[in-house]
Amino acid sequence: MSILNQKTVNSKISVSGIGLHSGKNVNLNILPANPNEGINFKRVDIVNEEKIVSPLYNNVCDTNLCTTITNHAGVKVSTIEHLMAALYILGIDNVLIELDSQEVPILDGSSKDWISIIKKAGIKNSNSPIKVIKINKTVEIKNKDKFIKVDVSNINLDIDFEIKYPNTMIGTQRNKISVYNDNLEDIYNSRTFCKYEDIDNLKRLGLAKGGSLDNALVVDKFKLLNKEGLRNNKEFVNHKILDCIGDIYLSGYKIVGSITCSQGGHSLTHQLLVKLFSDRKNYSVFELKGKNLPHSLIEKYQLKSIA
Repeated sequence: MSILNQKTVNSKISVSGIGLHSGKNVNLNILPANPNEGINFKRVDIVNEEKIVSPLYNNVCDTNLCTTITNHAGVKVSTIEHLMAALYILGIDNVLIELDSQEVPILDGSSKDWISIIKKAGIKNSNSPIKVIKINKTVEIKNKDKFIKVDVSNINLDIDFEIKYPNTMIGTQRNKISVYNDNLEDIYNSRTFCKYEDIDNLKRLGLAKGGSLDNALVVDKFKLLNKEGLRNNKEFVNHKILDCIGDIYLSGYKIVGSITCSQGGHSLTHQLLVKLFSDRKNYSVFELKGKNLPHSLIEKYQLKSIA
């Protein structure tokens, strides 16, 4: 993300896998796209309906255990957050994502495989400058003991996230990262998780049909059922940060701001975006003009307001 031009993938990427909640096999292609086309999903299994679904906050239709988007025809794409996070982390601005079922493959439950697959295919730079959303005013959402807010920042996207679970294996964890400056390997390697006692209820709700120890961390009271153990000592909260990055990308562009969240998730992040974009005074959209400059100098980039 250090070169300030829009990016796409270098060549077609094909992935097959299972949907976490649907349990269905999915074939997915990530295709190069032109500058300013953005990220779009295309349901190639759909007939006689609008197939394109754009991952934007105002297209979100469900946030129960994943993020689901829809278009005006009611065509949906779900569990998009891990792929969206990978695209954000790698600085991908424009791609067309084809899939032959509603749900994006879960792969290993993190963004690790998405990152690896996209890096292997390569990333192509354009001559078009990237666009950035800069936060102008603090925006906050509170729901009892849960909250999320975004504050002004001149140089980075910082995320300070806390989780609290009445479970000694998960417990209370907190981590703070700088998305544009830090090594994010622990973040994108961190897998989704659940408590063993919740699985039967998820199945009754028609969810987690494709869930297994191959794509999720499962905690049974005081122990982890995954024999390989944790990938890092903050894997639970780091996965929540990963989800947050993916969901924040439904703003349409990269964000310069500071996010603080306690016990949040897909729903709270979506509510934050809705409130943020409800008032034009809360944010500005800029084009970044410059070459290969350190992220810490972002406030010195030539900024040209476009909205």
